[in-house]
Amino acid sequence: MRKLTRSEDVRGKEIALLKKEYLSSIEKNTPQEIKQNKIFDLSNPSAFKLRLTKELVEKYNLREWFLNYKKEVLVSTAGVRGTQNVLYPQDTRFRLNELGVTLATVAKAKVLKETLKKKTIHKICAGEVRYNTNEYINIITRVQSAEGIITHTPANKQKTSIWMTSFLTFMNDYDGGEYVTSSHAISSKIATKDLDSEGSQFTPLLSAKFVNKLQEILDEAEKKGYDLEFSENNTPMIMQDADGTNSYVEYLRRGVATNTNIKLIHAALNQTNQKKIDQKNKKNNFEIMYECLGGCMYDVMLPIMKKLEIEKTFIWNNTECDPFFHGVGKTLLNPVTKKKEFFDYGCDTTMREVVQTLGYEKLLAKKQAGYFIIMVDPDGDRIVLAQVESASRKKKLDALGVEYITLSKNKILAYYTPNQAFLLIMNFHAKQLKESGEWNTHPRFIITTTASSASWREWAKKTGVNVICTPVGFKEIASIMKKVEKQITKHPKSNVVIKDVFGNKINLGVEPRLLFAGEESGGMITGPEELINSKKGRCAIAMREKSAGEASILVTALAAKLYLEKKLLSDELEIVFNEHAINKRFDFRKDIRFYNESEPNPTKLKETMKQGEIQRDLTDNFFLSIAFANHAKKINLAETKEILGEALPALDFSNLLSASFVGDGTYFEFTNKFVEIRKSGTDAIIKGYSAGESKEDCIKYSDTIASYPGTLTPKFKKYIPDKLYQTCQDVAHKILLEFQDE
Repeated sequence: MRKLTRSEDVRGKEIALLKKEYLSSIEKNTPQEIKQNKIFDLSNPSAFKLRLTKELVEKYNLREWFLNYKKEVLVSTAGVRGTQNVLYPQDTRFRLNELGVTLATVAKAKVLKETLKKKTIHKICAGEVRYNTNEYINIITRVQSAEGIITHTPANKQKTSIWMTSFLTFMNDYDGGEYVTSSHAISSKIATKDLDSEGSQFTPLLSAKFVNKLQEILDEAEKKGYDLEFSENNTPMIMQDADGTNSYVEYLRRGVATNTNIKLIHAALNQTNQKKIDQKNKKNNFEIMYECLGGCMYDVMLPIMKKLEIEKTFIWNNTECDPFFHGVGKTLLNPVTKKKEFFDYGCDTTMREVVQTLGYEKLLAKKQAGYFIIMVDPDGDRIVLAQVESASRKKKLDALGVEYITLSKNKILAYYTPNQAFLLIMNFHAKQLKESGEWNTHPRFIITTTASSASWREWAKKTGVNVICTPVGFKEIASIMKKVEKQITKHPKSNVVIKDVFGNKINLGVEPRLLFAGEESGGMITGPEELINSKKGRCAIAMREKSAGEASILVTALAAKLYLEKKLLSDELEIVFNEHAINKRFDFRKDIRFYNESEPNPTKLKETMKQGEIQRDLTDNFFLSIAFANHAKKINLAETKEILGEALPALDFSNLLSASFVGDGTYFEFTNKFVEIRKSGTDAIIKGYSAGESKEDCIKYSDTIASYPGTLTPKFKKYIPDKLYQTCQDVAHKILLEFQDE
């Protein structure tokens, strides 16, 4: 077991100052009455009740809380998320708090019991490294136990990944699950992610059921009171038996941890062992740094790597669990206000601002060109790749669109967007299947979100692989999986035909297999050759949740291949681009954030977020209206170009091909690129995505369109009916629900 120096050892004094500033601002903005008022005592090991009355509903402002919670639930792409008071989780001014989680858990339990009558219900509950994770798990398990639901948890409250939780839900045929997380978000954020009985995230249709029940509970509490019950802490209804290491290793062996891939890794390790005799070449050994960011992945992945006998490949960084994430993404300069104050970018290592806080200038100072880094987020579902290169290769990286930061005068760190990395991974995976003779046993397809790279679709077309496009969100990808499986099960000898979010009907052939499913934000999964079977015989073409664990195995095999061939990731990317004649090689994402989510004062946070949501919706409504007007044939392409040209005169729309709605955003297709504009359903953010033939074009169009304030221009008013504009959000929501439910 080998570890590098942690980031806080590299940036020690700076991180200590950041953490002090962060926590002191929370103390300062928490009123004394909230600090002193514990709503209930979770340290009480015995069963207890909390009588919720009209007075308590008013005291804790639960009606306003409910409206805020409901709003999030019905649009969320990845669980019910929000900021919390990390020091005083009883603070009901925040969407996520102890009482709120209790109420939601009761509502979910009631709905599940009504749905699964006369059945012993089993659920799983786990979480990753967040402030108050244990408190929320304690609430969920004890409330479910009091409702007669058996809950399975990891032993000793060990933190685990979202994909392991999802995997166990499916394989053990549990009736659902709940996972406490917030992925790569800022340290103040927390989420409770609901899983259905197959381990996929709740769709809004499922969430709406427990929201209605939640309202019933509040109504009853106001009329005559309502008892919220907690079981004793050590009840046999709460079982510490959720360990999926062995079964997950077997799953990997049937999928990405093939003999071919494991042999590649061992070949690279064996060459390293031979080189150790020659001290001069010792620094060029095959070695991968596994960056854990203070999340759960060290404890989850090390046992898996050992069982696959590839653990000697890795050295581990930031392995200690830390909800402050060892200062990653934290700074004392607010980029929005330019003030010297605490600001949190989160843990998204596709962002330059985050990578620059990792302390790699010192940590990687002695590493040679070719040194490989795998970066995973705290809950283990997203993966980012990086590699040390010579500073002399900057022009090469610029030409490929690969970002980099300076490590020293002679060395740089190239880091790859998931759009770039996943192209390399799916190409490598396809080659390995061909080498093993398995490629032609089934037709292949991929599932991708519309916002993901156009290069994936170009590659798939050249490789003979079908593509299904979905809205953003992995639950949308899981929904497509279920539709494919339903057809395979009902009509095993017939062609599987799926309609994508563009309305295209795609024939996947007979008994198709998933080559890859993923999204530009860093989440991916693959499908094994044999259908996955749960203990009770349920079948799946792939797991329901993105997994950096699974991706890590493929990436390690790819790294081994490149090591043996003396090639860099950038070399391989250039080869893939050229071999498949990929034109739309570049991608860019612009996030326009309308408030500072690091604001410690919840009242100010709500006010600025509310104002930000208004601005977000103005931008979104403008482009949605154009898409819906096109769909309804209220305007033609020429008129669309007129409207956009007037609103955005700095851009050229002469080669625009179409403007369409793709479930959660507006998609502009050009001859040489696409641009998608979508609002965050859970935050005051507008996101602009683009992929095309020119990096400069991608940046310019994403930035300009996403930054548009939504002003209704004369031509917009001339061509687009006011009623269409006023109702576009309702129409968008309706269309998305119809697509999900089809």
